[in-house]
Amino acid sequence: MLPLLATPWLKGAPGHTFGTQGNQFLLDGKSFVIRSGAMHYPRVPRPYWRDRMRKMRALGLNTLETYVFWDLHEPHPGKFDFTGNLDLAEYIRMAQGEGLWVLLRPGPYICSEWDFGGFPPWLLASPEMRVRSSDPAFLKAAAAYIARVGKETAGLQITRGGPILMVQVENEYGSFGSDKVYMNAIRHMIRDAGFDVTLYTSDGSGKSNLAGGTLDGVLGVINFGDTSNPEHEFANFDAFRQNVPRMCGEFWVGWFDHWGEKHHTTAPERTARGLEWMLSRGISCNLYMAHGGTSFGYMSGANYSRVYEPDISSYDYDSPLDEAGRPTAKFHALQEVIRKHLPEGTPLPELPAPLPMIEIPRFDLRESAGVASRLPNPVRSPKPLPMEMVGQSYGFILYRKRLDRAMKGTLEISEACDFAVVSQGARRLGTLDRRRQQNKLDVDLAAGEPLDILVENMGRVNFGPRLVNDRKGITEKVTMNGEELRDWEIFPLPFDEPSRMPFSNKAAAGVALHRGVVQLAELGDTFLDMRGWGKGVAWVNGHNLGRYWKIGPQQSLFVPAPWLKKGANEFIVLDLEEGESRSLAGGKEILYQTPA
Repeated sequence: MLPLLATPWLKGAPGHTFGTQGNQFLLDGKSFVIRSGAMHYPRVPRPYWRDRMRKMRALGLNTLETYVFWDLHEPHPGKFDFTGNLDLAEYIRMAQGEGLWVLLRPGPYICSEWDFGGFPPWLLASPEMRVRSSDPAFLKAAAAYIARVGKETAGLQITRGGPILMVQVENEYGSFGSDKVYMNAIRHMIRDAGFDVTLYTSDGSGKSNLAGGTLDGVLGVINFGDTSNPEHEFANFDAFRQNVPRMCGEFWVGWFDHWGEKHHTTAPERTARGLEWMLSRGISCNLYMAHGGTSFGYMSGANYSRVYEPDISSYDYDSPLDEAGRPTAKFHALQEVIRKHLPEGTPLPELPAPLPMIEIPRFDLRESAGVASRLPNPVRSPKPLPMEMVGQSYGFILYRKRLDRAMKGTLEISEACDFAVVSQGARRLGTLDRRRQQNKLDVDLAAGEPLDILVENMGRVNFGPRLVNDRKGITEKVTMNGEELRDWEIFPLPFDEPSRMPFSNKAAAGVALHRGVVQLAELGDTFLDMRGWGKGVAWVNGHNLGRYWKIGPQQSLFVPAPWLKKGANEFIVLDLEEGESRSLAGGKEILYQTPA
């Protein structure tokens, strides 16, 4: 049995206690069922945090769950950022103000269909680094990060008048390994960072998952989806551990999508049945996701089973609140279940008024700039170097080899991670798609003009053993007819400020950025229609909206109203293909298509 936590309070805040006794959570000494929902602050623009929290309360939830994103908070070693959309403490305070308790999941690993599972890419700059292990270098970096999270948020625990009820140790570690030395190291660094509330682990209900991912003296909860049988899942858990509160730490109410696959949806009625089974038995539950939002920019991750499987930018997840934060049929089905299990006469808060949605009439992008029209100073190396080893985390990277003689035959790249466009001057020689395990092209290269290999990082693997070394760019070598090509110029192209490219009205050949301006009299959320484009990334007023690809399923990019302005709005699209359509429009609905 985990001890009931005695709770002081600060500055006159109401005092609360939280802990466990037998098979129950206790809040202020009374039985408490956690009705939680996941929402991640980086996936929702800060001006919308409160709107989404109020909708979660209207759904009937009493708790908000969030991961903490190490890669965003420490983009460079020792340089932390907890400002703006990364103001985690304010996010937690806002949740408390809206009547929500908080479950905090600082990792350091978070999975979350997020690039590298939330690890900062600079960890991969060292060939010897081994993440999610007892590697002293990794543990030192993780401890510094966790300590900073504690500095930001430990004062917001329930033991100090805040809303944080519990803090998770690592994340689904039983699906990865069974190193108790590592797991205990993470537990100790969380305690050392000042977290004194109930700690918990979260894993699948399989015997090996629980054996590998749980810790003695730490609460264990299980994860499963609405396609599972909750009775079977908890029977597995009960065979492993008894006389503790039962909780589904992630009840997957939908699922995520990979590029080139069908968009995933689940029936609201089935999700509601699973929640009903749990709440009717006093079992706590965390809806994953209550509101998914968007993996803006380059932040979507990837899986690797038999092949590399990159995730789309939308994180709609078929959630109760859709990508734009609108209640769905699933919202209302779950709301009815929760309403049945509230104390008699307890009303649910009203839904906030809907946020405005707008349509943007189709407009042309008349200016363009070749992707190589303004290059930074190169890194020179005998061999190609991965992105991380030249100090780059995200985006694109160009490898250039100057040729003193003509060559014809098979060009082989080991390995292009994750999508490469091979060209010589204005000639496009072909593409290589890691999803299809492509690494060879038959080429005819002329002397005197450089060979260019532009590689797109489509997201680091975020789950499974492949995540430990999923470096980006060209990771090993390039050969021509078996002969290694040496002496490369390497140009990092993160496109942090795409508007600074030399745009002109002259059409750019090859891979290019395209720019257009549209005047808006009214503001609202919209979905940018990317149909007719090929593959790439889009920005609005400097904000990176994420990736698009004609293969689907995603065919639109969410544009939140706070990123628009009355008057002129600049849209930029980087497209890897030479298409004919260079126009955009905005609509009110998410666009999907079923891949061929």
